[in-house]
Amino acid sequence: MPGRLDCFSFWRRRAREGTIRCMTIRSIWLFRLSAFHCGRFLIHALVFITLISGSAAGAAEPAGTDSWHGLERRIYDFEGVKAFVVLPPESKRSAGKEAPWIWRARFFGHEPQLDLALLNRGFYLVYCDVSNLYGSPKAVARWNSFYSWVRGEYPLREKVVLEGMSRGGLIIYNWASENPDKVAAIYADAPVLDIRSWPGGRGSSPGSGADWKRCLEAWGLTESTLEEFSGNPIDRLKPLAEAGVPLLHVVGMDDTVVPVSENTAILASRYRSMGGFIQVIEKKGVGHHPHSLRDPQLILNFLERFSLQEHGQN
Repeated sequence: MPGRLDCFSFWRRRAREGTIRCMTIRSIWLFRLSAFHCGRFLIHALVFITLISGSAAGAAEPAGTDSWHGLERRIYDFEGVKAFVVLPPESKRSAGKEAPWIWRARFFGHEPQLDLALLNRGFYLVYCDVSNLYGSPKAVARWNSFYSWVRGEYPLREKVVLEGMSRGGLIIYNWASENPDKVAAIYADAPVLDIRSWPGGRGSSPGSGADWKRCLEAWGLTESTLEEFSGNPIDRLKPLAEAGVPLLHVVGMDDTVVPVSENTAILASRYRSMGGFIQVIEKKGVGHHPHSLRDPQLILNFLERFSLQEHGQN
């Protein structure tokens, strides 16, 4: 049994292993316990309850379930926004083991072929809305809180695969740069990596006036302070390179909304110069849409190489 200072991590680990099941509903905790020495258990339970009440995990309220492509989707109200957890088929779940998972940013359900393929390989699929926050500190803080909560609620591995399409690139990279030890791999599709390109329209992209106004507000920026801004993914790659996080980008070479030359090309060049690994799949004659690949096998191959094999999954 652990000492008192290790009690929180002990119980969280036992929750993920299935020895104890924890469920948060309006601060009520229900425990299903294996046999423990009664006196020692009471001490650790009291410490656990004290610690968990002040933990960083946010509050989530169940908001129903539905069927998503034939799979169970659990819907939550998390800190006032929608969050989803899609469970893999029961036959693909590994009892007593932490499961792989993919975290979708923005546009949930759009071009779902990769997500469905991974679900059928035993992955969990999760989503937490950070719409109109453009990868800002508020978005990162919400994702930090959601990460703590969802791993306490479900048997998920410490490292997650991040998936971001278009503006979703801002949050997956900015969260990853602050949490490189929690990232197995990044898959970015036509990603926004510099807000000056989109929605700012400071390059060849037409940008978006309404999104640009919201973006500046989310970041607390003005036109006059923009030149000194260094919060873009293209400026925050060092932690990822040092952690050896593998990157995969899928881009349309004729994209005029999020131009490759202003986003992926810059990131790829900088990441490689830092010793990082990035693979870029270029779609000739394709613009910003359609996202993904009709057949996601190339993306699956990448994840198998860098994410699944790391954990001994075939």
